[in-house]
Amino acid sequence: MKIDINMVTTSKDYKLCLEIRRKVFVQEQNIDENLENDDHIIDASYIIAFNELFPVGTARYRKTNLGIKLERFAVLKEYRYLGVGKSLLKYLLNKLSKEKKIYLNSQKKVVNFYEKSGFKKFGEIFYEAGAPHYKMIYIK
Repeated sequence: MKIDINMVTTSKDYKLCLEIRRKVFVQEQNIDENLENDDHIIDASYIIAFNELFPVGTARYRKTNLGIKLERFAVLKEYRYLGVGKSLLKYLLNKLSKEKKIYLNSQKKVVNFYEKSGFKKFGEIFYEAGAPHYKMIYIK
């Protein structure tokens, strides 16, 4: 499978990102759409993954007071475990390699995925949108 990752620069690709997130977070994980869709109140940059021109995954990142926060990693169910999530993460870590601090809030069920790429858990488990999460920091 060939995966192409691009920065989102068009409204068409941005809408594709939102549709992927809606399928993963709202439809599949039953997260309230109002909680998931906060794009109108934050300033973030988006990436999108394509397989043969078909959108299969997305993520975003933004600058916060604590550093660069990676967020909203979403891969369509039928494309999981094929390297899409790993490609999204690798793309962002390469793009942001000069940043001093990179962190994310990981759902408990995917902590191992991030640990394999150099993230470490910090603090206690907490709940975000009803799901258990850990804060994780990228250790270079």
